[in-house]
Amino acid sequence: MNHAATHDDHSGQHATLRWGIVGTGRIAHRFAQSLAHVPHTRLTAVWSRRLESAETFAQQHLTQALDSFDALLRSGIDALYIATMQDSHAHYACAALEAGVHVLCEKPATVNAAQLDRVIGTARASQRLFMEAMKPPFYPLYEKLRAHFARDPIGEIGLVRAGCSVPGVPDDHPSLSFAMAGGALLDIGIYEMFLAVDWLGAPLDVQTIGRLGPTGVDTFASLNSRHEKGISQLFCGLDLAGKGDAFIAGTQGHVTIHENWWNPARATVRYVDGRVVELDAPFEGGGLNYETAHFCELIRSGQIESPIMTHAKSRQMIAMADAARATLGLRFPCE
Repeated sequence: MNHAATHDDHSGQHATLRWGIVGTGRIAHRFAQSLAHVPHTRLTAVWSRRLESAETFAQQHLTQALDSFDALLRSGIDALYIATMQDSHAHYACAALEAGVHVLCEKPATVNAAQLDRVIGTARASQRLFMEAMKPPFYPLYEKLRAHFARDPIGEIGLVRAGCSVPGVPDDHPSLSFAMAGGALLDIGIYEMFLAVDWLGAPLDVQTIGRLGPTGVDTFASLNSRHEKGISQLFCGLDLAGKGDAFIAGTQGHVTIHENWWNPARATVRYVDGRVVELDAPFEGGGLNYETAHFCELIRSGQIESPIMTHAKSRQMIAMADAARATLGLRFPCE
């Protein structure tokens, strides 16, 4: 098992955490670039099912490509970033956790709730940190908005409205792959589901209208959901051009997080008394650095669950996705 304090670079709080990456797609590149903005970390190794891709990635990011996933787990890494499509998340996460490696897993954490329960159970049995890489709550703007509401609230929040749809996705793109558990709900909608459960709590009832595309995955879905503390109205798509902002309403005002809300940098708060407050908080490093820095702090403090991106939130999000897919009759081969 790997422990930060055993490294030869430093010890204790400033130990250099050694990272590995599985997968070499666009998000893996963004993670590697963002890691450069997180102090006391190092990208140690990468593995992909296509060795040539891993070697190219390694050259670009000054790390080493390994020839198997087992070799990656044995390479002395402290933490693994899973950047593959979601059909393989549960497998890689459980294997890494059992090997004593902390896991930051790209969203959605797993394809369904049953897989997520298995991963969380493995994390707790192994006493290792597992966190879904849901980036918005760690951005400076999102934190600034939370702090602003603590000082100047918009009352009791009862509505979250958010959506994003991306047009022109080619049929051979992984997001449209039935075998890899693609589709709008898991690729895009999971962001909106996070926003809903973060402000409104667990879903109690999910009503879904959507359509399946020619590859068999959902290409558009609209969700109306009742939560513990309100109602969410969400949409996600892979064929329409849909604006990506978010709207949160309370009894004393509302806020718009301007597009792209999942990379939040600007918000407008409007109160019923006529006041308007503009919040600006630009981000740096590509954005993934904030969730990664939080994850590293948790490792150093010996925690196995984030107090911000909790296991309960991940469970609530995937419960919404499971309910929506059940309505659409969408079940993937990996289930």
